[in-house]
Amino acid sequence: MLLLGCDFSSAPSRRKAIVVATGSLDATGRSLALDGLLRFPTLDAWGDWLAAQPAWLGAFDFPFSLPRELVEHLGWPTTWPGLVAHYASLDRAEIRRLFAAFCAARPAGGKFAHRATDGPAGSSPSMKWVNPPVAYMMHAGVPRLLAAGAVFPGLHVPPTSGPAPRVALEGYPGLLARELIGRRSYKSDDKARQTEERRLARADLAARLVQGGTRLGIALHATPGQIELLQDDASGDSIDALLCLVQAAWASQRAPGFGLPTDIDPLEGWIVTA
Repeated sequence: MLLLGCDFSSAPSRRKAIVVATGSLDATGRSLALDGLLRFPTLDAWGDWLAAQPAWLGAFDFPFSLPRELVEHLGWPTTWPGLVAHYASLDRAEIRRLFAAFCAARPAGGKFAHRATDGPAGSSPSMKWVNPPVAYMMHAGVPRLLAAGAVFPGLHVPPTSGPAPRVALEGYPGLLARELIGRRSYKSDDKARQTEERRLARADLAARLVQGGTRLGIALHATPGQIELLQDDASGDSIDALLCLVQAAWASQRAPGFGLPTDIDPLEGWIVTA
């Protein structure tokens, strides 16, 4: 089965593409080969490519669901398929209006609702519409994963008929990055902030992935040219896709549960390896 990690954008372009890292594990399950880094300048190109692959397991760097507290407050469906269908029917302006009103009515320091996974993962609340706009990423990404025939462990598993399954897991590269280099900043989309210090942080990230330095026990095998590309991509998109690929590789060895907790909220979901 193809393994992949995805660094996502809700508004991709040729300058800021969706990046997918593909890879394969060796027979030991401890060495992960980076097979390629693919770039998709449009949502449709990305979705069509996923649908065209006969089978894959991927970790995707965007939220698959919203906090139960927010969903119940808004009176939206409390089953995941119903929630996704309703959410997809809204435009971004309406999402922003509803979420901003929710936050405005809450006290300072507690504006956003959180999913249970946010604490262990150290992730942004999935209802944020700026810095980063993960609410829009969910809005753009999840319906296309569904259209590609993806299975969502812990959230929604359609009947196992037809082609080999495509398994979508929610990833978060920051979780592994912090484990490897702490809180050092390693990326920026702002050219003025694309410093040598951040390039060195990306170099350290790549080196420690090659050493198998995470608790996941998987070492990266990459060519010198691939390592150079990871270091030179100042946006960090390539190395974020790779970090998600490592999460996908770890999860692939833990089917059928893919390493997810057994007691997760089936509306909220969970970030793999958190």
